[in-house]
Amino acid sequence: QVQLVESGGGLVQAGGSLRLSCAASGRTFSTYVMGWFRQTPGKEHKEFVSAISRSGGGKYYADSLKGRFTISRDNAKNTVWLQMNSLKPEDTAVYYCAADPDARTLLTGPSAYWGQGTQVTVSS
Repeated sequence: QVQLVESGGGLVQAGGSLRLSCAASGRTFSTYVMGWFRQTPGKEHKEFVSAISRSGGGKYYADSLKGRFTISRDNAKNTVWLQMNSLKPEDTAVYYCAADPDARTLLTGPSAYWGQGTQVTVSS
């Protein structure tokens, strides 16, 4: 079992930055591929944002977010981060952390474990 707790969301002006954190419980964090997804009101499905391999050496981003968002992890701290720069109003969403032992499952869904989400609001 893995429990995920996100933090770091909030209200920011367009052009600003936020850093989201996802703290995981358990001693097997390094065995999970980690990812970030987001969901806006009215949309049925979560949108893929970014994913990172178990070692942190492989990083993947939604094409529309490349260059603005950076994912990282520290297996010793059981934590994954999402650095978000040059934020736009359309980035407003609830951001969720996800974990899965399998990369394909994490990317295609549904992931094994999810956090409760953290709200990011970008004002224009």
